[in-house]
Amino acid sequence: MDFYLSALLQGLCFSALALGIYISMKIFNIPDITTDGSYTLGGVVTAVLLTHHQPAYVILPAVILAGGIAGALTGLIHTKLKINALLAGILVMTALYSVNLTLMGTSNLPLNNVPSLFTLINLSINPNNNAFWILAIFTVVITLLIGYLLKTDFGIAMRATGNSESMIRSLGVNTDRMKITGLALANALTALSGYLISQFQGFTDISMGIGIVIVGLGSVIIAETLINWLRITSVWLSLVLVLGGAVIFQLVLAVTLDIGVNPNLLKIVTAVFVLLIVSLPRLSSLNKT
Repeated sequence: MDFYLSALLQGLCFSALALGIYISMKIFNIPDITTDGSYTLGGVVTAVLLTHHQPAYVILPAVILAGGIAGALTGLIHTKLKINALLAGILVMTALYSVNLTLMGTSNLPLNNVPSLFTLINLSINPNNNAFWILAIFTVVITLLIGYLLKTDFGIAMRATGNSESMIRSLGVNTDRMKITGLALANALTALSGYLISQFQGFTDISMGIGIVIVGLGSVIIAETLINWLRITSVWLSLVLVLGGAVIFQLVLAVTLDIGVNPNLLKIVTAVFVLLIVSLPRLSSLNKT
C-alpha cells in the first residue's frame, strides 16, 4: 500500500511537469529536452534557498523565474539562431548541469532538518494526508491558472502557433515571441515539479532530472490516448486528463515494484511502458484496416 500512496503523491508532484510537457509537445510541437535540466534547476534553487533559510514567498517565485529563464533561453536559441529545437534543448540542458552543480556546490543536498512546504503548512495531523492536501491544492491552482491562460486571446494565439504557424503569422502574431513565451512557461512549470519533489523526498540530487522528460511524456501520451478515444475537445478536460496521466504513470511504476521487479530495471520498464502507450493507437488503427 505504501507503494501506491507514494505513487499518488509523486504523481501530484509531477503534475506541473506533465502540464509543462503538454504545452511544449502538444501545443507547440516542440520536443523540449530542456526539461531534464530545468526540473533539476527547480530542485536546486529550492534546496539552496531552503538551506539559507529563505521564506516560501521568496523561494517559489525564484523557482518559477529560474525555470522560465531556462526555457526562454532554449526558445531564443531556437528562434533567433535558427537552431533545431531538439538541439537547442540539449545545449541548454547540458549547460544547466554545470549551473546546477555550481549552485549546490555538491552533488547531493539533504533537506531533512530544514523546514519545508510540508512542515510549514499543517492541514492534517497525518503527514501523508497533509502532503496529499497540499499537493492537491497546488495542482488545482496550477491547472486553473493554465486552463484560464489557454482560454484567453493570448492562449488561443499560443495554440494557433502550434497548429498553423504560417496562418497565425499572417494575422500579425509574432510567432517567435509565442514560442519563447511558451517554452518559458513550460519550463517554469517543470521547475515547479522540481520544487515540490525535492521537498517531498527531502533532498536534491544533481542527477534527479536524468530521463525525467520520459515521465512527463508518458503522462501526456496517456492523456492524449484517452482524449482521442473519448473524442474530447475541451481544454479543461484535456488538462484534467494530463494530470490523471501523471498519476496513472506513477501507479504503473508502483505496480511494477509491488510485483517484485528489480528496481534496477525500473528505467527499462518505464521506457517499455511509454513505447506501448505510443504504439497502442497505431496498432489499433492497423487492426481496423
